[in-house]
Amino acid sequence: MSILYDEGQQAIATESRRVLDARVSKDRLLKLLEQVGEHDQPFWDTAVEQGWTALAIPEEHGGLGLGLIELGLVAVATGAATAGAPFLSFSYGAAQALLGSGHADLAATWLPKLASGEAIGTVAFAEGSAALPPRPATTYAGGKLSGTKPAVVGALKADFAVVWASHEGRPALVLADLASAARTPVSGFDNSRLYADLAFDGTPATLLADGDAAVALARDVLGRMAVVTAHEQVGGADALLHIARDYAVTRRAFGQLIGAFQSIKHRIAEMYGVVEIARANCIHAASREGQADFLLAAADARISATEAYDTASRDCVQIHGGIGVTWEQGLHLHMRRARSLAIELGNLYFWEDLLVEQLTGEAA
Repeated sequence: MSILYDEGQQAIATESRRVLDARVSKDRLLKLLEQVGEHDQPFWDTAVEQGWTALAIPEEHGGLGLGLIELGLVAVATGAATAGAPFLSFSYGAAQALLGSGHADLAATWLPKLASGEAIGTVAFAEGSAALPPRPATTYAGGKLSGTKPAVVGALKADFAVVWASHEGRPALVLADLASAARTPVSGFDNSRLYADLAFDGTPATLLADGDAAVALARDVLGRMAVVTAHEQVGGADALLHIARDYAVTRRAFGQLIGAFQSIKHRIAEMYGVVEIARANCIHAASREGQADFLLAAADARISATEAYDTASRDCVQIHGGIGVTWEQGLHLHMRRARSLAIELGNLYFWEDLLVEQLTGEAA
């Protein structure tokens, strides 16, 4: 591993998990699955109260001036709790886009609000190909943004979005105030993610970067968000590993604990292996923030964490048998979240292409 957590970082991990264990309700999360446009407000209130919204924002903008390592530790706790709002990771992405753009006025306007939880940001890179310049369906000209972005995470509640667009035939990143954008809710299997289709029709916007600078900034933002999301996936996978283990050492069948059966204990051992590999990749990626190999490390973390969460969510249900698929058991909260997180920032094919590009200099 690239780092060992110091006492302060260990305290962040312990306290964030303790707080969420006490304040997140499975029953509340189950109700949210059937409501479009609602999120877990008690969770978000807790995030603001605990200062998690300010963790990775510079002190001069009202933040705590910490980094990916500390935010990742909080994300592990939110993943274990299947937290009912996507704002921590997506507001973080929007904040990093503002910081990377060098647009001081916009940073001064929005970053203190993001740090305090007064505002919520999101990113709309719907083409999923900011690593390899796309043909965006959204265009920016004369301070106005036109076009559409499908299924943007958190868009139902976000105050602004950093949008991947086209500007004079070049790729661009622009900041759009969502007050005048049309939002169409998207009902899905994980509704607390607040997905919405965004439609821009002359929406006021500000250019953050275009051309090669936009591509580089978009890659960096995606990489940072991928590392946070990978930590969240590891948190969920680790929680499922412990749920499966606890069930296997208490449930009896054919006169013995089911944990004694090879098919069960081997599956749990395999879950442990993929979770720890993903955890190590997350720690390494967070420690490489700002380094030349950061995107490579981010892709490693993203791919391994996605596979770990998918594996753990599937196998934990299998170990539980019939009770694992009941509504009340709640394992499907993790199953749904595993699938949501797997596609929100680009699917595995996208990250595998990026990994190949980083290793060889060209995408496969």
